[in-house]
Amino acid sequence: MFGFYFDPTYIFVVIGAVICMWASSNVKSTYAKYERVRSRGGMTGAQAAERILRMSGLSEVQIQHVRGDLTDHYDPRTKVLRLSDTVYDSTSVAAIGVAAHECGHALQHKEGYLPLKLRSFLVPVANIGSRLGLPLVILGLALGLSFELPSGGYFSLAQLGVWIFSFAVLFQVVTLPVEFNASRRALKLLGEYGIVSDDETDDCKRVLGAAALTYVAAAASSVLQLFRLILLSNRRRRD
Repeated sequence: MFGFYFDPTYIFVVIGAVICMWASSNVKSTYAKYERVRSRGGMTGAQAAERILRMSGLSEVQIQHVRGDLTDHYDPRTKVLRLSDTVYDSTSVAAIGVAAHECGHALQHKEGYLPLKLRSFLVPVANIGSRLGLPLVILGLALGLSFELPSGGYFSLAQLGVWIFSFAVLFQVVTLPVEFNASRRALKLLGEYGIVSDDETDDCKRVLGAAALTYVAAAASSVLQLFRLILLSNRRRRD
């Protein structure tokens, strides 16, 4: 047990944490920069979202104010688009970009965008994977528990944990095309519906690009963690 905590493969966890911290810091600084840039049209994030939804034939989607900082999200179950304190009443290009991005998810839901469907399907098993995968691996490595297969051979508890954790990793990977596609939709609609000018669209693109990096970082961190767990599980099996 002692050796496990000081295993050199822990470097993968450190690398993943550094990547995520960098991405988080980058999106906060980028948003803070463009939060100070006011849209020439004077439209708030909520008003921009309302126009996009109405002109896209999604008037049934409700817009709600939710507390928090960048806690914006679209709930496909209730068809509610929730905008945070820093977005709902703000007239900045950053707020408009984030609001439009969430509208992009509403459009994905309306059109039955396949990666969004797959991500929604993976939510339950991804939650199980993120909560139980790592503890099962640690417990399996500590106790050396294995199960005999009907076909012969053995399957360890650590290997089971790796497989369960892999669903959480798959969820992170599938999230990438969902988020990138929502941003592309947002930038296109902002220009088409005359919400922002061309140079303001570029500012929105920078904000959404920084936000996208957080999803890339999360996926990379999960993949590194999975690779580490596979190495530990295989090494224990050889031992």
